[in-house]
Amino acid sequence: MLEIVNLRKTFFHGTPNEKKALQGVNLRLKEGDFVTVIGSNGSGKSTLMNCIAGVFPPDEGQIKINDVDVTKMSEFVRARYIGRVFQDPMKGTAGDMQVEENLAMASRRGQPLSLRWSADASRKETFTQLLKELDLGLENRLTTRIGTLSGGQRQAITLLMATLVKPQILLLDEHTAALDPKTAEKVLMLTKKRVEEGKLTTLMITHNMRDALRFGNRLIMMHEGRVVVDVEGEKKKNLTVQSLLQMFERASGSEFSDPDHTGKISFFIQALNATPPKRRRRC
Repeated sequence: MLEIVNLRKTFFHGTPNEKKALQGVNLRLKEGDFVTVIGSNGSGKSTLMNCIAGVFPPDEGQIKINDVDVTKMSEFVRARYIGRVFQDPMKGTAGDMQVEENLAMASRRGQPLSLRWSADASRKETFTQLLKELDLGLENRLTTRIGTLSGGQRQAITLLMATLVKPQILLLDEHTAALDPKTAEKVLMLTKKRVEEGKLTTLMITHNMRDALRFGNRLIMMHEGRVVVDVEGEKKKNLTVQSLLQMFERASGSEFSDPDHTGKISFFIQALNATPPKRRRRC
């Protein structure tokens, strides 16, 4: 369970470049909630996730994970509660270590540190089976160095590592944005499987509104550092892209065609086309 109360974060305070990234965000996730997060560039999505992970300390507010106040807890300490997959496939794994060693390291999260990274026979069998389920040809590559794999293969392994030991909260920061469409779909379906089987409380940022609608039991939309739309259950199931855009217009109090909101225009064009922002692909 995740509870966020009156979270505020301002960058470059008191300068001409001052940016109020979060403006009193309140959010409560029940155990097992799978929440997709959407919004235009600069709406506060990634800042919210980074505050939860401990990368950015909030200026005000409180963050609790399973009733533990982690607001002032350092990033490496609160990592015991959090599984995270980044947008960049190069993050989240140790490139100079073998696939087996990365998985073995992830399987010991929360346990005392050890210099022994190899796995016993039973764990190797478990790792092989998990890799086989990815359908990316990795089941016979336990001794392959992670750095030699493609971005899609690394991202799938990162997801396995983030969920190998059940996290209190799983954070997915546009984790398929840098992948080719076919691999992205595989990683998304793997995400759905891992989240549902593990009943993982999850926040997933995406720029693809159709993905936001078809995954998870709840959807929130952010705008100018606030949560402006929050729908779940049957109401979410019945949403369409067009109805979601209309909800956003009502909640934000402005039309998406407003020429002064270029970031918003870009977001809605992406939404209608159901394609993520243009990025350099890694496959």
